[in-house]
Amino acid sequence: MTFPRYWDEERETLEPAKREALVLDRIQYQLRHVYAELPFYRNHYDAHGFHPDQVQTLEDFTTRVPVITKRQLVADQAAHPPFGSYARELPPGGIARIHGSSGTSGVPTMYAVSKNDWERAGEVHAMAQWCAGVRPDDIVQVGFPFGLFFGGWGVVQGAERIGATLFPLGVTESQKHLELIGRLGSTVFSATPSYCIHLLSVAEQLGIDLRASSVEHLLVGGEPGGSLPGTAAIIREGWGATVSDAGSTSEMYPFQTSVGCEAQTGTHLYIDEVFTEVVSAADPNVPIPVGERGALVYTHLWRDSQPMIRFAPGDESYLATDPCPCGRTYPRLPEGVLGRLDDMLVIRGANIYPSAVETALRSVPGLGPEFRMRVTRKGALDELTVEAEGPVALQGPTEDALKRVLGIRVPAVLLAPGTLPETTFKARRVVDDR
Repeated sequence: MTFPRYWDEERETLEPAKREALVLDRIQYQLRHVYAELPFYRNHYDAHGFHPDQVQTLEDFTTRVPVITKRQLVADQAAHPPFGSYARELPPGGIARIHGSSGTSGVPTMYAVSKNDWERAGEVHAMAQWCAGVRPDDIVQVGFPFGLFFGGWGVVQGAERIGATLFPLGVTESQKHLELIGRLGSTVFSATPSYCIHLLSVAEQLGIDLRASSVEHLLVGGEPGGSLPGTAAIIREGWGATVSDAGSTSEMYPFQTSVGCEAQTGTHLYIDEVFTEVVSAADPNVPIPVGERGALVYTHLWRDSQPMIRFAPGDESYLATDPCPCGRTYPRLPEGVLGRLDDMLVIRGANIYPSAVETALRSVPGLGPEFRMRVTRKGALDELTVEAEGPVALQGPTEDALKRVLGIRVPAVLLAPGTLPETTFKARRVVDDR
């Protein structure tokens, strides 16, 4: 059966200038709305001497509107439970979903999603998954968890809206996932990139060639890595399937912020749903030119139940606006989200991210799927050692790859396979011994 190329061709191929005009109109609406109705924003804007009338252009939005952070949201929810004074009061029965994310205090941050917002999110996730290659005749097996976190619920929404067969297995034994892929003939598998790599290792141990499996498309997300060329290549070649990276944060749900397409040029940003900026990490009111790395800032353009306006999650990436072969005119993150700014390590004057270490390691044939970064302090200096699984003979090539990517020499320790903890959901890469 032949399916159309786009889920919503007019929207996905719109001339960028026309899309930006629509974005500005929605920004102005949201600013007026939150200032008039949500005490959190009114107090925040008044404290910074900002008023919505000051935004007449997208540049005004970036340079004039103060950002919000997770710390502010947590504090506001503690003072105004359960959803904070940045949430609109909904009538009885008006909330479709309540989800949450963990916090350092152990008290989760709660997110209430109205029925209208949840319904709209289904359309956005369907558009994203269609972009990634999902069609009504697919069987979509989900390896994300289902619980307090939004986790795999976006995959569920999109697949159901498309009309695909959904198999929401969730987190279970790795062997079970592989067994059921074979039994059901699942054609789409969705999980974190590190778990997809972990399954390659498990499949090899069991004598299963995933390249011969029924899986044709992999939807990965939940952590950086799915758009890094080396990581994506290992997944793509090991599974014999396309790899589409998807991005969002708990605060920006239920809407998808970005997704990869069949052209494998990075992740398209749905800026007419969640407007995305790249700004200076030191000053979020200073925009960064296209192509240069900076901090990501997100804004809900349509969510009214608990809107995030210029939310700064602490993630880093860079933009590309050149044409994509797939025909979609959205801007892109060529390597997805590179990592969190607070995960950045400064080692002998160099900025080191786990994603950069991963890029280096994935270029060395023969290394296992797991790795770990161990940080220690000698005197006033921080030192980094990278632990990976593989034969000792690969120590030299591994250190050469790290030097090439990181710009500094970092010692590598090669461990026996199975030494490092297996990744069954999100990878934890940094051990801080300082």
